Amino acid sequence: MALVSLFFGGFGLLFVLAWLLSGALVFHRPTESALARHLLRLRYPTPQERAQLEPVWREVTARAGVEGRNYELWVEDSDGLNAVAAAGHIVGVTRFAVHQLPNGELAAVLAHELGHHVGGHAWSSLLGYWYALPGRIAWRVLRAATGFMYRVSRVFSCFGVLFFGLCVSGIALATISSLYGLPLLILAVPYALAAVGRRSELRADQHAAALGFAPMLAAVLHKLHHQEQQQLAALAAAGHAAPARTPASTLLSSHPDYHTRLHHLGPYLQPPR
Repeated sequence: MALVSLFFGGFGLLFVLAWLLSGALVFHRPTESALARHLLRLRYPTPQERAQLEPVWREVTARAGVEGRNYELWVEDSDGLNAVAAAGHIVGVTRFAVHQLPNGELAAVLAHELGHHVGGHAWSSLLGYWYALPGRIAWRVLRAATGFMYRVSRVFSCFGVLFFGLCVSGIALATISSLYGLPLLILAVPYALAAVGRRSELRADQHAAALGFAPMLAAVLHKLHHQEQQQLAALAAAGHAAPARTPASTLLSSHPDYHTRLHHLGPYLQPPR
């Protein structure tokens, strides 16, 4: 953003300050509702769904010792198993979770999302997403540009690849000498946010487990893993290659894998002695 502000001359500082202050909108309840409706594609529950959700939600918040009325329950029209904690007061679950999960497993899902709110993950992740958005855009542009340059350089065989390497090295040295290498931090932004996301997921799992929902949460994770395996099998049956699991894709994932989450739930699943 500081680099972009250079194009605004004397108004550059005001531009940066306005962008920083815009993050306060995530604490505005109408803005939260607009984000839930238009960005996350959530809706208010029907009377039947509310009758299903609210008793379970009261049980979860009572165990946690928090006021459940401070949060709003929303529903996503999806046949997949998923849930989300958004901004500071929104807990969203899919239609599948409401209608297909037993109350105990639904409680585990809600307890996990409440853990995001109690731990401050929902607000921090939304603020992180907003403030990192320029970095994400710049990272994608940089990746597309370097990818294009590399493909063009390959046309000229090894000399083209060598020229590409020299160009990239020259750009890196220029940023280090003139801008202290700050633009290179753009490359680390997606990885840093993904690492924070994985840690917050494990913390939310721990919150649900500490409330007594560890066995139910493990069952939910098993169902989620089974759905993912079915989706991969459907892709293979349709003749499409499954997304390759590479070290880079693992580092960019915002959620830990199934086995990692089960491993961290292990101490809560052991019978008391």
